[in-house]
Amino acid sequence: MDIRRKGIHRRRGAIGSNPERNRAHNRRVVLEVIRTNGHLGRAEIARHAHLTPQAVANIVQELTEEGLLIELGRLRTGRGQPPIQFAVNPDGPLTAGVEVAADHIVTVLLDLSGGLKAQSISPLEHTDPGHVPGRVAREIESLRGTLGRATQRLLGIGVVMPGPFEIEGMSSVGPATLPGWTGVDPLPLIAQATGEQVSFDNDATAAAVGERLYGAGRQITNFCYLYFGVGLGLGVIQDGRPLRGAFGNAGEIGHIGIAPRNRHGTYGPDSALERFASVFALRERLAAAGHEAATIDALQDLYDTRNPVMMDWIAEAADYLAPTVAMLENIFDPETIIFGGGLPDAVLDAVIEALEPLPVSVATRSARALPRVIRGQTGQLTAALGAAALPLLDTVSPHLSVAQHPQHEDTPPC
Repeated sequence: MDIRRKGIHRRRGAIGSNPERNRAHNRRVVLEVIRTNGHLGRAEIARHAHLTPQAVANIVQELTEEGLLIELGRLRTGRGQPPIQFAVNPDGPLTAGVEVAADHIVTVLLDLSGGLKAQSISPLEHTDPGHVPGRVAREIESLRGTLGRATQRLLGIGVVMPGPFEIEGMSSVGPATLPGWTGVDPLPLIAQATGEQVSFDNDATAAAVGERLYGAGRQITNFCYLYFGVGLGLGVIQDGRPLRGAFGNAGEIGHIGIAPRNRHGTYGPDSALERFASVFALRERLAAAGHEAATIDALQDLYDTRNPVMMDWIAEAADYLAPTVAMLENIFDPETIIFGGGLPDAVLDAVIEALEPLPVSVATRSARALPRVIRGQTGQLTAALGAAALPLLDTVSPHLSVAQHPQHEDTPPC
């Protein structure tokens, strides 16, 4: 599956090389200016967007007619006629985000300002191409029904799945990957089932975007995000942008081998990091001891009672993750590393505490604004939030030109 066919990487070209592309860019600029400032008059929009007043007037009129903006009335600021204020329409179009994991599906609906309107987390028994598209459609329609707005327009659907994508003979690929998708393009299947435009991404990359937009990464422009899905993934945000790689497989850290800090290492096909430090590894160990822990609440209960299997797993995971943290710091030089995803906050906090003492790395310095490792704030929703941001970013955030960032014109800052 060549991810470049899926909208992750679009064709290059300068914004100004095509009038229609330039117009679409300016619409996104105007929306982003209004979204980030809450409400503005036309003159303020033009000043922030560096556009002419006439261009702003035309764009604002279009966006208002399309239901993306609403007119709030006039704001009195002094002498003269007060300016009419415009804001993002909170009852306007929505975006949907869906995370398809190995054993569950997470679905969210966001408004154009990024506000969470609805959410659901449900078990998923069948993850093959014959079942997933229809299930995605049903989950979205169910959430729209809870809002009483089943006919409300969707700007698009973002879908994320665990990678790696289209890799053959990779012996360390763990149980978190989805069987049956080799050679199958999910986009047309899901688009046909939902009747909507669909964007696609890696789950850990989307999780990093979700944390950047809505969680602990909101004020951090360079961080690594270790995502505890069913397996273990890595999202990297550099200068506010997600790092995806040439084929969408950047960050498949769960499939590499790491020598643990205080234990004997395992080598060969069974040495993958996510076989030790992942939600799957924890549940597998608990199941062997007779403990059923299919939900995050069940994991919380086991931690609250200091279940010995749970506590030993925390220690083992930390033994593998401590050198992992140092390795990521030496490679990416991030401001911090964020742990998040499908584990209870208390368990993540315990794993982070057990990392100490961390190995020396380029991050070992006294003058730090942030700890070397912190916990995320978006929990199980993070990948789905990032997925919902895919169509939101396409609509709202201005895509920078190739002259500014020639590698990916379609990768706007989060």
